[in-house]
Amino acid sequence: MSDKLVAALAEIREGEAMKIAQEYLDQGRDPTQILEFARQAMDLVGERFARGEYFSPELVMAGEMMNGISALVKPKLAGAGPAAKKRGKVLIGTVKGDIHDIGKNIVTFMLDVNGFEVKDLGIDVPKETFVAEIKAFEPQVVGLSGFLTLAYDAMKEAVDAIVAAGLRDKVKVMIGGGQITDEVVRYTGADAYGLDAMAAVTLANGWIK
Repeated sequence: MSDKLVAALAEIREGEAMKIAQEYLDQGRDPTQILEFARQAMDLVGERFARGEYFSPELVMAGEMMNGISALVKPKLAGAGPAAKKRGKVLIGTVKGDIHDIGKNIVTFMLDVNGFEVKDLGIDVPKETFVAEIKAFEPQVVGLSGFLTLAYDAMKEAVDAIVAAGLRDKVKVMIGGGQITDEVVRYTGADAYGLDAMAAVTLANGWIK
């Protein structure tokens, strides 16, 4: 880990991480670079969780730290360019049976600062809720997140429910989190997957003209 912010975040040193992030902002560092450091750290946290080195408490703390970094950085990003009208609506949530939200939160944050109106349904979201919220919120894009492999079935069930409700032709569906591949996209019936938060932004930009 070449950067001290990445190290502090990945090692769950909250006070130190927040201090470093503030120092970087005070020094005039690019806020998007700070967010990239945070993303790298969250990748490391996810890898350590997968190896059994970290557990749920560490994931929760990492998520809280990411929220803290986002709160510091977002005003700087918002002021980096001219205000723009919302490009479109994105509905996002972690699917039923999965409670991981670090990746989802980063995607939500990046979509927000890139001009999208985002409604985050949170974690452990049942398929019925996705269907109801598509009807109520009328998004152009739906994001299904899941860290665990068991989430693939829940993603498929959510897409099937959207199809059954007659809403599939009204939305594009992106999936992300864990080890998503083209094969998983085909299995779930989604349109595409994003490797990271900026990939999600790129997909949304391409779909919402």
